[in-house]
Amino acid sequence: MSDHPLLGSVDCSSRYDVTSSRRSDDSPTLPLDVIDRPITEKSLLHKLDLRVAFLVLVYIMNIMDRYNVAAARLHGFEEDLGMTGNQFNTLISILYVGYLLTQAPSNMILHRMKRPSLYLSSCMIAWAAITMCMSAVPTYHAALFLRFFLGFVEATFFPGAVFLLSQWYKKNELGLRIAVLLCGSSISNAFGSLIASGILGSLDGTLGFTAWRWLFFVEGALTIVIAVSAIWILPDFPSTPSIWLSPDEQMLAKRRMEEEVAVVERESKPEENLSGLTQALIDWRVWWLGVTLHLIACSQSFTIFFPTLSATMGYSATASLLLCAPPWILGTATSFVVARHSDITGDRFWHIVGPLLVGIAGFMIAISTMNTAMRYLSLFFMAQNTVAFVVSLAWVMDTFSQSQSKCAAAVALINTMSSAGFISSSYIWPSSWGPSYVNSYLICILASVACIAMCWVFREHLSRCNEAAEAEENVLGLPKGFRYLL
Repeated sequence: MSDHPLLGSVDCSSRYDVTSSRRSDDSPTLPLDVIDRPITEKSLLHKLDLRVAFLVLVYIMNIMDRYNVAAARLHGFEEDLGMTGNQFNTLISILYVGYLLTQAPSNMILHRMKRPSLYLSSCMIAWAAITMCMSAVPTYHAALFLRFFLGFVEATFFPGAVFLLSQWYKKNELGLRIAVLLCGSSISNAFGSLIASGILGSLDGTLGFTAWRWLFFVEGALTIVIAVSAIWILPDFPSTPSIWLSPDEQMLAKRRMEEEVAVVERESKPEENLSGLTQALIDWRVWWLGVTLHLIACSQSFTIFFPTLSATMGYSATASLLLCAPPWILGTATSFVVARHSDITGDRFWHIVGPLLVGIAGFMIAISTMNTAMRYLSLFFMAQNTVAFVVSLAWVMDTFSQSQSKCAAAVALINTMSSAGFISSSYIWPSSWGPSYVNSYLICILASVACIAMCWVFREHLSRCNEAAEAEENVLGLPKGFRYLL
Protein backbone atom coordinates (compact mmCIF):
# COMPACT_ATOMS: atom_id res chain seq x y z
CA MET A 1 0.00 0.00 0.00
CA SER A 2 1.16 3.56 -0.66
CA ASP A 3 0.06 6.86 0.91
CA HIS A 4 -0.45 9.95 -1.21
CA PRO A 5 -1.49 13.41 0.10
CA LEU A 6 -4.54 13.46 -2.18
CA LEU A 7 -5.20 9.83 -2.88
CA GLY A 8 -4.72 8.52 0.64
CA SER A 9 -3.99 4.81 0.90
CA VAL A 10 -3.86 3.21 -2.55
CA ASP A 11 -3.20 -0.34 -3.68
CA CYS A 12 0.16 -0.29 -5.50
CA SER A 13 -0.86 -3.28 -7.60
CA SER A 14 -3.53 -1.32 -9.42
CA ARG A 15 -3.36 -0.47 -13.09
CA TYR A 16 -2.57 3.15 -12.31
CA ASP A 17 0.73 3.57 -10.48
CA VAL A 18 0.19 6.62 -8.28
CA THR A 19 3.82 6.74 -7.17
CA SER A 20 5.08 7.44 -10.67
CA SER A 21 4.82 10.59 -12.71
CA ARG A 22 2.97 8.88 -15.53
CA ARG A 23 -0.03 6.59 -15.72
CA SER A 24 -0.03 3.34 -17.70
CA ASP A 25 -1.79 5.17 -20.52
CA ASP A 26 0.89 7.91 -20.51
CA SER A 27 -1.46 10.66 -19.29
CA PRO A 28 -0.19 12.97 -16.52
CA THR A 29 -1.00 12.19 -12.90
CA LEU A 30 -2.10 14.58 -10.21
CA PRO A 31 0.54 16.88 -8.74
CA LEU A 32 1.92 15.81 -5.37
CA ASP A 33 1.40 19.17 -3.71
CA VAL A 34 -2.39 19.34 -4.06
CA ILE A 35 -4.62 20.13 -1.11
CA ASP A 36 -6.01 17.60 1.33
CA ARG A 37 -8.13 14.92 -0.36
CA PRO A 38 -11.05 14.74 2.12
CA ILE A 39 -11.78 18.46 1.76
CA THR A 40 -11.54 18.38 -2.03
CA GLU A 41 -13.57 15.20 -2.27
CA LYS A 42 -16.32 16.56 -0.03
CA SER A 43 -16.58 19.68 -2.18
CA LEU A 44 -16.60 17.60 -5.38
CA LEU A 45 -19.39 15.31 -4.18
CA HIS A 46 -21.45 18.25 -2.94
CA LYS A 47 -21.30 19.98 -6.33
CA LEU A 48 -21.94 16.75 -8.16
CA ASP A 49 -24.93 15.83 -6.00
CA LEU A 50 -26.55 19.14 -6.88
CA ARG A 51 -26.31 18.18 -10.57
CA VAL A 52 -27.76 14.75 -9.77
CA ALA A 53 -30.68 16.46 -8.04
CA PHE A 54 -31.50 18.13 -11.35
CA LEU A 55 -31.08 14.78 -13.09
CA VAL A 56 -33.86 13.52 -10.81
CA LEU A 57 -36.11 16.35 -12.00
CA VAL A 58 -35.47 15.31 -15.61
CA TYR A 59 -36.35 11.71 -14.73
CA ILE A 60 -39.56 12.87 -13.04
CA MET A 61 -40.62 14.45 -16.33
CA ASN A 62 -39.50 11.33 -18.21
CA ILE A 63 -41.84 9.14 -16.17
CA MET A 64 -44.63 11.71 -16.12
CA ASP A 65 -44.64 12.04 -19.91
CA ARG A 66 -44.60 8.25 -20.20
CA TYR A 67 -47.44 7.42 -17.80
CA ASN A 68 -49.77 10.40 -18.21
CA VAL A 69 -52.00 8.24 -20.43
CA ALA A 70 -53.03 6.35 -17.28
CA ALA A 71 -54.39 9.57 -15.75
CA ALA A 72 -55.93 10.64 -19.08
CA ARG A 73 -57.76 7.29 -19.16
CA LEU A 74 -59.85 8.39 -16.16
CA HIS A 75 -61.07 11.48 -18.04
CA GLY A 76 -62.38 10.16 -21.34
CA PHE A 77 -59.15 9.46 -23.25
CA GLU A 78 -60.28 5.99 -24.39
CA GLU A 79 -63.79 7.09 -25.26
CA ASP A 80 -62.74 10.17 -27.25
CA LEU A 81 -60.37 8.12 -29.40
CA GLY A 82 -62.82 5.25 -29.79
CA MET A 83 -60.64 2.58 -28.17
CA THR A 84 -62.05 -0.90 -27.68
CA GLY A 85 -60.82 -4.21 -26.25
CA ASN A 86 -57.09 -4.24 -25.50
CA GLN A 87 -56.25 -1.17 -27.55
CA PHE A 88 -55.32 0.85 -24.45
CA ASN A 89 -52.97 -1.96 -23.36
CA THR A 90 -51.39 -1.88 -26.83
CA LEU A 91 -50.95 1.88 -26.47
CA ILE A 92 -49.01 1.25 -23.25
CA SER A 93 -47.01 -1.61 -24.76
CA ILE A 94 -45.98 0.11 -28.01
CA LEU A 95 -43.90 2.68 -26.15
CA TYR A 96 -41.55 -0.07 -24.95
CA VAL A 97 -41.10 -1.41 -28.46
CA GLY A 98 -39.54 1.90 -29.43
CA TYR A 99 -37.73 1.90 -26.10
CA LEU A 100 -36.02 -1.41 -26.84
CA LEU A 101 -34.67 -0.31 -30.21
CA THR A 102 -32.81 2.73 -28.88
CA GLN A 103 -31.21 1.94 -25.53
CA ALA A 104 -28.09 -0.02 -26.47
CA PRO A 105 -27.13 2.08 -29.55
CA SER A 106 -27.77 5.27 -27.58
CA ASN A 107 -25.46 4.31 -24.73
CA MET A 108 -22.70 3.34 -27.14
CA ILE A 109 -23.05 6.76 -28.77
CA LEU A 110 -23.11 8.44 -25.35
CA HIS A 111 -19.93 6.66 -24.32
CA ARG A 112 -18.06 8.32 -27.19
CA MET A 113 -19.45 11.83 -26.69
CA LYS A 114 -17.70 14.65 -24.86
CA ARG A 115 -20.93 16.49 -24.04
CA PRO A 116 -23.52 13.95 -22.81
CA SER A 117 -25.43 16.87 -21.27
CA LEU A 118 -26.14 18.28 -24.74
CA TYR A 119 -27.13 14.88 -26.12
CA LEU A 120 -29.53 14.04 -23.28
CA SER A 121 -31.05 17.52 -23.30
CA SER A 122 -31.71 17.36 -27.05
CA CYS A 123 -33.46 14.02 -26.64
CA MET A 124 -35.50 15.49 -23.82
CA ILE A 125 -36.68 18.35 -26.04
CA ALA A 126 -37.69 15.81 -28.69
CA TRP A 127 -39.83 13.69 -26.35
CA ALA A 128 -41.41 16.85 -24.88
CA ALA A 129 -42.47 17.92 -28.37
CA ILE A 130 -43.99 14.48 -29.01
CA THR A 131 -45.88 14.71 -25.70
CA MET A 132 -47.33 18.06 -26.73
CA CYS A 133 -48.37 16.55 -30.08
CA MET A 134 -50.33 13.91 -28.15
CA SER A 135 -52.72 16.67 -27.12
CA ALA A 136 -53.85 17.00 -30.74
CA VAL A 137 -54.26 13.34 -31.76
CA PRO A 138 -57.60 12.73 -33.52
CA THR A 139 -57.54 8.93 -33.60
CA TYR A 140 -56.23 5.89 -31.76
CA HIS A 141 -53.78 5.06 -34.55
CA ALA A 142 -52.29 8.56 -34.43
CA ALA A 143 -51.76 8.15 -30.68
CA LEU A 144 -50.19 4.73 -31.28
CA PHE A 145 -47.75 6.25 -33.79
CA LEU A 146 -46.69 9.02 -31.39
CA ARG A 147 -46.34 6.64 -28.43
CA PHE A 148 -43.94 4.49 -30.42
CA PHE A 149 -41.67 7.43 -31.17
CA LEU A 150 -42.03 8.72 -27.61
CA GLY A 151 -40.48 5.48 -26.38
CA PHE A 152 -37.86 5.65 -29.14
CA VAL A 153 -36.61 9.01 -27.83
CA GLU A 154 -37.26 8.54 -24.09
CA ALA A 155 -35.10 5.39 -24.11
CA THR A 156 -31.96 7.50 -24.37
CA PHE A 157 -32.35 9.04 -20.94
CA PHE A 158 -32.47 6.44 -18.19
CA PRO A 159 -29.65 4.08 -19.27
CA GLY A 160 -27.64 7.15 -20.25
CA ALA A 161 -28.20 8.78 -16.86
CA VAL A 162 -27.22 5.61 -14.99
CA PHE A 163 -24.06 5.25 -17.08
CA LEU A 164 -23.26 8.91 -16.44
CA LEU A 165 -23.53 8.35 -12.68
CA SER A 166 -21.18 5.38 -12.91
CA GLN A 167 -18.53 7.66 -14.42
CA TRP A 168 -18.55 9.99 -11.39
CA TYR A 169 -19.30 7.85 -8.32
CA LYS A 170 -17.43 4.97 -6.71
CA LYS A 171 -19.09 1.63 -5.98
CA ASN A 172 -19.80 2.42 -2.33
CA GLU A 173 -21.45 5.70 -3.39
CA LEU A 174 -23.36 4.50 -6.41
CA GLY A 175 -26.27 2.65 -4.77
CA LEU A 176 -27.54 5.74 -2.96
CA ARG A 177 -27.19 7.94 -6.06
CA ILE A 178 -29.07 5.44 -8.21
CA ALA A 179 -31.73 5.39 -5.49
CA VAL A 180 -31.86 9.19 -5.66
CA LEU A 181 -32.27 9.02 -9.44
CA LEU A 182 -34.89 6.27 -9.31
CA CYS A 183 -36.80 8.11 -6.62
CA GLY A 184 -37.76 10.34 -9.53
CA SER A 185 -40.02 7.51 -10.66
CA SER A 186 -41.76 7.27 -7.29
CA ILE A 187 -42.00 11.05 -6.99
CA SER A 188 -43.43 11.22 -10.49
CA ASN A 189 -45.97 8.52 -9.65
CA ALA A 190 -46.93 10.43 -6.51
CA PHE A 191 -46.92 14.06 -7.55
CA GLY A 192 -47.64 13.33 -11.21
CA SER A 193 -51.03 12.11 -10.03
CA LEU A 194 -51.52 15.30 -8.03
CA ILE A 195 -50.50 17.50 -10.96
CA ALA A 196 -52.71 15.50 -13.31
CA SER A 197 -55.59 15.85 -10.88
CA GLY A 198 -55.17 19.64 -10.87
CA ILE A 199 -54.93 19.94 -14.65
CA LEU A 200 -57.78 17.55 -15.38
CA GLY A 201 -59.99 19.15 -12.76
CA SER A 202 -59.43 22.80 -13.69
CA LEU A 203 -58.81 23.01 -17.45
CA ASP A 204 -61.58 20.82 -18.79
CA GLY A 205 -63.36 22.73 -21.58
CA THR A 206 -60.89 25.63 -21.57
CA LEU A 207 -60.63 27.04 -25.12
CA GLY A 208 -62.89 24.20 -26.20
CA PHE A 209 -60.40 21.41 -25.41
CA THR A 210 -61.07 18.44 -23.18
CA ALA A 211 -59.07 17.98 -19.98
CA TRP A 212 -56.85 15.12 -21.16
CA ARG A 213 -55.63 17.19 -24.13
CA TRP A 214 -54.55 19.93 -21.73
CA LEU A 215 -52.75 17.31 -19.65
CA PHE A 216 -50.45 16.33 -22.51
CA PHE A 217 -49.90 19.92 -23.64
CA VAL A 218 -49.06 21.39 -20.22
CA GLU A 219 -46.76 18.55 -19.16
CA GLY A 220 -44.98 18.60 -22.53
CA ALA A 221 -44.43 22.36 -22.33
CA LEU A 222 -43.06 22.06 -18.80
CA THR A 223 -40.63 19.36 -19.98
CA ILE A 224 -39.26 21.66 -22.70
CA VAL A 225 -38.48 24.37 -20.14
CA ILE A 226 -36.58 21.88 -17.98
CA ALA A 227 -34.80 20.41 -21.02
CA VAL A 228 -33.41 23.77 -22.09
CA SER A 229 -32.11 24.36 -18.54
CA ALA A 230 -30.53 20.89 -18.51
CA ILE A 231 -28.09 21.87 -21.28
CA TRP A 232 -26.10 23.96 -18.76
CA ILE A 233 -26.83 22.03 -15.57
CA LEU A 234 -26.33 18.32 -16.31
CA PRO A 235 -22.75 17.08 -15.78
CA ASP A 236 -20.57 15.73 -18.56
CA PHE A 237 -17.78 13.18 -18.00
CA PRO A 238 -14.91 13.76 -15.51
CA SER A 239 -12.52 14.02 -18.47
CA THR A 240 -14.53 16.90 -19.95
CA PRO A 241 -13.48 20.35 -18.64
CA SER A 242 -16.19 21.72 -16.34
CA ILE A 243 -16.52 25.34 -15.27
CA TRP A 244 -18.36 24.26 -12.12
CA LEU A 245 -15.33 22.33 -10.82
CA SER A 246 -12.02 23.71 -9.60
CA PRO A 247 -8.84 22.27 -11.17
CA ASP A 248 -8.19 20.17 -8.05
CA GLU A 249 -11.74 18.82 -8.07
CA GLN A 250 -11.53 18.05 -11.78
CA MET A 251 -8.32 16.08 -11.32
CA LEU A 252 -9.67 14.26 -8.30
CA ALA A 253 -12.84 13.33 -10.19
CA LYS A 254 -10.73 11.63 -12.87
CA ARG A 255 -8.43 9.95 -10.38
CA ARG A 256 -11.31 8.55 -8.31
CA MET A 257 -12.54 6.67 -11.35
CA GLU A 258 -9.01 5.51 -12.15
CA GLU A 259 -8.79 4.04 -8.67
CA GLU A 260 -12.18 2.41 -9.06
CA VAL A 261 -11.30 0.48 -12.22
CA ALA A 262 -7.74 -0.33 -11.17
CA VAL A 263 -7.54 -4.12 -11.20
CA VAL A 264 -4.53 -6.42 -11.05
CA GLU A 265 -3.58 -7.39 -14.62
CA ARG A 266 -2.39 -10.93 -14.03
CA GLU A 267 -2.74 -12.15 -17.56
CA SER A 268 -3.75 -10.92 -20.97
CA LYS A 269 -7.34 -11.77 -21.78
CA PRO A 270 -8.57 -12.30 -25.37
CA GLU A 271 -11.69 -10.20 -24.82
CA GLU A 272 -9.61 -7.11 -24.01
CA ASN A 273 -9.28 -6.46 -27.75
CA LEU A 274 -13.03 -6.67 -28.30
CA SER A 275 -15.41 -3.73 -28.25
CA GLY A 276 -17.42 -3.02 -25.13
CA LEU A 277 -20.62 -4.08 -26.89
CA THR A 278 -19.10 -7.38 -28.02
CA GLN A 279 -17.77 -8.08 -24.54
CA ALA A 280 -21.21 -7.47 -23.09
CA LEU A 281 -22.94 -9.65 -25.67
CA ILE A 282 -20.72 -12.68 -25.00
CA ASP A 283 -20.85 -12.37 -21.20
CA TRP A 284 -23.57 -14.71 -19.89
CA ARG A 285 -23.92 -12.57 -16.75
CA VAL A 286 -25.36 -9.74 -18.83
CA TRP A 287 -28.11 -12.04 -20.09
CA TRP A 288 -28.73 -13.53 -16.66
CA LEU A 289 -29.12 -10.11 -15.05
CA GLY A 290 -31.19 -8.97 -18.03
CA VAL A 291 -33.69 -11.76 -17.45
CA THR A 292 -33.65 -11.04 -13.71
CA LEU A 293 -34.51 -7.38 -14.22
CA HIS A 294 -37.05 -8.42 -16.86
CA LEU A 295 -38.84 -10.41 -14.14
CA ILE A 296 -38.65 -7.45 -11.76
CA ALA A 297 -40.23 -5.28 -14.46
CA CYS A 298 -43.03 -7.82 -14.90
CA SER A 299 -43.65 -7.82 -11.16
CA GLN A 300 -43.81 -4.01 -11.28
CA SER A 301 -46.21 -3.75 -14.21
CA PHE A 302 -48.86 -2.57 -11.74
CA THR A 303 -47.10 0.82 -11.62
CA ILE A 304 -48.42 1.70 -15.09
CA PHE A 305 -51.97 0.94 -14.02
CA PHE A 306 -51.73 2.40 -10.51
CA PRO A 307 -54.51 4.98 -11.05
CA THR A 308 -56.73 2.19 -12.38
CA LEU A 309 -56.03 0.04 -9.30
CA SER A 310 -56.71 3.01 -7.05
CA ALA A 311 -60.02 3.57 -8.86
CA THR A 312 -61.14 0.00 -8.00
CA MET A 313 -61.81 1.28 -4.46
CA GLY A 314 -64.82 3.12 -5.81
CA TYR A 315 -63.83 6.76 -5.46
CA SER A 316 -64.12 9.48 -8.10
CA ALA A 317 -61.42 9.97 -10.72
CA THR A 318 -59.98 13.00 -8.91
CA ALA A 319 -59.96 11.26 -5.53
CA SER A 320 -58.39 8.14 -7.05
CA LEU A 321 -55.52 10.20 -8.45
CA LEU A 322 -54.98 11.89 -5.08
CA LEU A 323 -54.90 8.51 -3.30
CA CYS A 324 -52.03 7.40 -5.55
CA ALA A 325 -49.59 9.81 -3.90
CA PRO A 326 -49.08 8.45 -0.32
CA PRO A 327 -47.94 4.91 -1.31
CA TRP A 328 -45.30 6.34 -3.64
CA ILE A 329 -44.11 8.90 -1.09
CA LEU A 330 -43.45 6.05 1.35
CA GLY A 331 -41.80 4.04 -1.43
CA THR A 332 -39.46 6.94 -2.16
CA ALA A 333 -38.40 7.23 1.48
CA THR A 334 -37.80 3.48 1.69
CA SER A 335 -35.62 3.57 -1.44
CA PHE A 336 -33.20 5.97 0.22
CA VAL A 337 -32.95 3.92 3.42
CA VAL A 338 -32.56 0.54 1.73
CA ALA A 339 -30.09 1.75 -0.93
CA ARG A 340 -27.92 3.54 1.61
CA HIS A 341 -27.88 0.52 3.92
CA SER A 342 -26.98 -1.67 0.94
CA ASP A 343 -24.00 0.59 0.17
CA ILE A 344 -22.81 0.61 3.77
CA THR A 345 -23.08 -3.15 4.30
CA GLY A 346 -21.89 -4.09 0.81
CA ASP A 347 -24.87 -6.44 0.44
CA ARG A 348 -27.10 -6.44 -2.62
CA PHE A 349 -28.96 -9.78 -2.53
CA TRP A 350 -30.93 -9.39 0.70
CA HIS A 351 -31.69 -5.75 -0.08
CA ILE A 352 -33.35 -6.96 -3.30
CA VAL A 353 -35.18 -9.91 -1.76
CA GLY A 354 -36.63 -7.90 1.14
CA PRO A 355 -38.62 -5.40 -0.98
CA LEU A 356 -39.77 -8.20 -3.31
CA LEU A 357 -41.18 -10.14 -0.34
CA VAL A 358 -43.00 -7.03 0.90
CA GLY A 359 -44.43 -6.57 -2.60
CA ILE A 360 -45.59 -10.19 -2.64
CA ALA A 361 -47.41 -9.54 0.63
CA GLY A 362 -49.19 -6.61 -1.01
CA PHE A 363 -50.25 -8.73 -3.99
CA MET A 364 -51.62 -11.41 -1.66
CA ILE A 365 -53.63 -8.86 0.33
CA ALA A 366 -55.15 -7.47 -2.89
CA ILE A 367 -56.06 -11.00 -4.01
CA SER A 368 -57.71 -11.96 -0.73
CA THR A 369 -60.15 -9.08 -0.24
CA MET A 370 -62.13 -6.28 -1.86
CA ASN A 371 -62.28 -4.35 1.42
CA THR A 372 -61.45 -0.71 0.67
CA ALA A 373 -59.04 -0.18 3.59
CA MET A 374 -57.16 -3.44 2.96
CA ARG A 375 -56.86 -2.82 -0.77
CA TYR A 376 -55.46 0.63 -0.12
CA LEU A 377 -52.99 -0.89 2.37
CA SER A 378 -51.95 -3.35 -0.34
CA LEU A 379 -50.93 -0.43 -2.57
CA PHE A 380 -48.42 0.69 0.08
CA PHE A 381 -46.91 -2.80 0.16
CA MET A 382 -46.79 -3.05 -3.64
CA ALA A 383 -44.96 0.28 -3.92
CA GLN A 384 -42.10 -1.28 -1.91
CA ASN A 385 -41.54 -3.75 -4.74
CA THR A 386 -39.93 -1.01 -6.82
CA VAL A 387 -37.12 -0.63 -4.26
CA ALA A 388 -35.73 -3.95 -5.53
CA PHE A 389 -35.04 -2.41 -8.95
CA VAL A 390 -32.93 0.34 -7.34
CA VAL A 391 -30.57 -2.12 -5.67
CA SER A 392 -30.58 -4.46 -8.67
CA LEU A 393 -29.33 -1.71 -10.94
CA ALA A 394 -26.57 -0.85 -8.47
CA TRP A 395 -25.62 -4.56 -8.53
CA VAL A 396 -25.32 -4.38 -12.32
CA MET A 397 -22.98 -1.38 -12.08
CA ASP A 398 -20.86 -3.15 -9.45
CA THR A 399 -20.51 -6.29 -11.53
CA PHE A 400 -19.31 -4.58 -14.74
CA SER A 401 -17.41 -1.65 -13.24
CA GLN A 402 -13.97 -2.70 -14.52
CA SER A 403 -14.53 -1.58 -18.12
CA GLN A 404 -16.16 1.72 -19.05
CA SER A 405 -17.25 0.69 -22.54
CA LYS A 406 -18.48 -2.73 -21.43
CA CYS A 407 -20.36 -1.13 -18.54
CA ALA A 408 -22.13 1.25 -20.93
CA ALA A 409 -23.16 -1.61 -23.20
CA ALA A 410 -24.14 -3.90 -20.31
CA VAL A 411 -26.35 -1.27 -18.68
CA ALA A 412 -28.11 -0.57 -21.97
CA LEU A 413 -28.61 -4.26 -22.84
CA ILE A 414 -29.85 -5.18 -19.37
CA ASN A 415 -32.18 -2.20 -19.24
CA THR A 416 -33.44 -3.15 -22.71
CA MET A 417 -34.31 -6.65 -21.50
CA SER A 418 -35.84 -5.14 -18.39
CA SER A 419 -38.02 -2.78 -20.41
CA ALA A 420 -39.16 -5.68 -22.58
CA GLY A 421 -41.00 -6.89 -19.50
CA PHE A 422 -43.43 -4.01 -19.85
CA ILE A 423 -44.36 -4.99 -23.41
CA SER A 424 -45.94 -8.30 -22.47
CA SER A 425 -46.97 -7.36 -18.93
CA SER A 426 -49.02 -4.43 -20.26
CA TYR A 427 -51.53 -7.10 -21.32
CA ILE A 428 -51.85 -8.78 -17.92
CA TRP A 429 -54.09 -5.97 -16.68
CA PRO A 430 -57.09 -6.16 -19.04
CA SER A 431 -60.28 -4.46 -17.93
CA SER A 432 -62.06 -7.82 -18.09
CA TRP A 433 -59.95 -9.04 -15.12
CA GLY A 434 -61.01 -6.07 -12.99
CA PRO A 435 -61.89 -4.87 -10.49
CA SER A 436 -60.22 -7.65 -8.46
CA TYR A 437 -57.39 -8.34 -10.96
CA VAL A 438 -56.65 -11.64 -9.19
CA ASN A 439 -54.97 -13.17 -12.24
CA SER A 440 -52.80 -10.10 -12.69
CA TYR A 441 -51.59 -10.21 -9.11
CA LEU A 442 -50.82 -13.92 -9.36
CA ILE A 443 -48.57 -13.28 -12.37
CA CYS A 444 -46.75 -10.55 -10.41
CA ILE A 445 -46.20 -13.00 -7.52
CA LEU A 446 -44.76 -15.65 -9.85
CA ALA A 447 -42.43 -13.11 -11.45
CA SER A 448 -41.20 -11.96 -8.02
CA VAL A 449 -40.50 -15.51 -6.85
CA ALA A 450 -38.62 -16.35 -10.06
CA CYS A 451 -36.56 -13.18 -9.66
CA ILE A 452 -35.56 -14.13 -6.10
CA ALA A 453 -34.40 -17.55 -7.33
CA MET A 454 -32.28 -16.02 -10.11
CA CYS A 455 -30.72 -13.50 -7.73
CA TRP A 456 -29.73 -16.33 -5.36
CA VAL A 457 -28.03 -18.27 -8.18
CA PHE A 458 -26.16 -15.15 -9.30
CA ARG A 459 -25.04 -14.40 -5.74
CA GLU A 460 -23.65 -17.91 -5.38
CA HIS A 461 -21.70 -17.51 -8.64
CA LEU A 462 -20.16 -14.19 -7.54
CA SER A 463 -19.31 -15.69 -4.15
CA ARG A 464 -17.35 -18.48 -5.83
CA CYS A 465 -15.55 -15.92 -8.03
CA ASN A 466 -14.48 -13.98 -4.92
CA GLU A 467 -13.27 -17.17 -3.22
CA ALA A 468 -11.25 -18.13 -6.29
CA ALA A 469 -9.67 -14.65 -6.47
CA GLU A 470 -8.74 -14.79 -2.79
CA ALA A 471 -7.22 -18.26 -3.15
CA GLU A 472 -5.12 -17.16 -6.14
CA GLU A 473 -3.88 -14.06 -4.30
CA ASN A 474 -2.86 -16.17 -1.31
CA VAL A 475 -0.92 -18.62 -3.48
CA LEU A 476 0.86 -15.91 -5.49
CA GLY A 477 1.36 -13.54 -2.58
CA LEU A 478 -0.56 -10.73 -4.27
CA PRO A 479 -2.38 -7.88 -2.49
CA LYS A 480 -6.18 -7.94 -2.38
CA GLY A 481 -7.75 -7.01 -5.71
CA PHE A 482 -11.24 -6.56 -7.09
CA ARG A 483 -14.15 -8.22 -5.28
CA TYR A 484 -17.77 -8.50 -6.40
CA LEU A 485 -20.44 -7.21 -4.06
CA LEU A 486 -22.90 -9.89 -3.02
